[in-house]
Amino acid sequence: MTDRNIRVEPIDRRAVEDQEVEIVERKGIGHPDSICDGIAESVAGALARAYLDRVGKVLHFNTDETQLVAGEAAPAFGGGEVVDPIYVLIVGRATKHYEGQTIPTETIALRAARDYLESELPQLEFGTDVIVDIKLGEGSGDLQDVFGENEVTVPMANDTSFGVGHAPLSETEEIVWNAERRLNEEFAAENPYLGSDVKIMGKREGDRIDVTVAAAMIDEHIGDMDDYVAAVDAVGEFVSDVAAEYTDRDVTVHVNTADDVESGSIYLTVTGTSAEQGDDGSVGRGNRANGLITPNRSMSMEATSGKNPVNHIGKIYNLLSTQIAEEVVDEVDGIRDLRVRLLSQIGRPIDRPHVADVHVVTADGVELADVQGEIEAIVDDQLANVTDVTRQVIDGELTTF
Repeated sequence: MTDRNIRVEPIDRRAVEDQEVEIVERKGIGHPDSICDGIAESVAGALARAYLDRVGKVLHFNTDETQLVAGEAAPAFGGGEVVDPIYVLIVGRATKHYEGQTIPTETIALRAARDYLESELPQLEFGTDVIVDIKLGEGSGDLQDVFGENEVTVPMANDTSFGVGHAPLSETEEIVWNAERRLNEEFAAENPYLGSDVKIMGKREGDRIDVTVAAAMIDEHIGDMDDYVAAVDAVGEFVSDVAAEYTDRDVTVHVNTADDVESGSIYLTVTGTSAEQGDDGSVGRGNRANGLITPNRSMSMEATSGKNPVNHIGKIYNLLSTQIAEEVVDEVDGIRDLRVRLLSQIGRPIDRPHVADVHVVTADGVELADVQGEIEAIVDDQLANVTDVTRQVIDGELTTF
């Protein structure tokens, strides 16, 4: 085994499933923060592929500062209207000139943003309901130098930073992650009144789980208050059914708890997202790289979406640490809870972190020494193949939020 400074030790807490209180959140694809993550990552992938097509390698760029300014809407049963459009500003850095070539980075970015919105949020009419602006500056020279070293098979880290991953998912995490995705996929396909802005908060106290769902309803498909109440009830029943697939604990589902049906104050939207009415968004303020927000666990504050997939540690190590954690739990018996932390040092090859730190809670009767060698071997192998993460991101095989 190569010397990659891999450390394996017991975790400094009880397994999450054994803790008395657990909190888990997921922001759906139509949440303003997730819209920013999705656009930023779509633009990043488009730039990476364009660089490969035009010059044969990915050049320096980052688009992880995308911002959303909410619009204004007037929803109404049967269909309202957007009064003031949502405004999205794609901010970042990109290499626009390389060896005599001019690369139309802003055109590429605008096209990618449009394609993403039309694919994932078709209720938003591009150019009318949402306006996209782009400001991409050139990258700083020192970081371009670190990024673009020739004759190096493994890129150098662009920053001194860290990534964090964990596995396996707890029952509450499984419920939150799957409920949102399945609402936005299979449920919405059959029930077009459900907007894409679905946020789910899970809370477990002992063996009781409460799931709070904020579900934007699309006014075009809601004829009156009775329709709205029926739609809310249907969402609750669906989430309850999903939860039952992942736990035997008692689960209570709450949907749109801020509603006041008597006064007519309900979560009704024109476009299916709160971004149409006062809810701003930013890259990196929502889901972590594994698609969840998990205050019971260690998390990196890095924005994963929009970062360059070649040497930006804020992206690579968050994705890689999650993959390592999942593989270890899949391949090694006797692990109840596992955390992986990867720390880089700027200018150091990304396959040799400053430290690869693995914390483990083993099952009863299993000693850490029994599994340490297997864990170290998996970490070492994943680090040796760290550039696979770059390919998977560019090919769209890994999600970042």
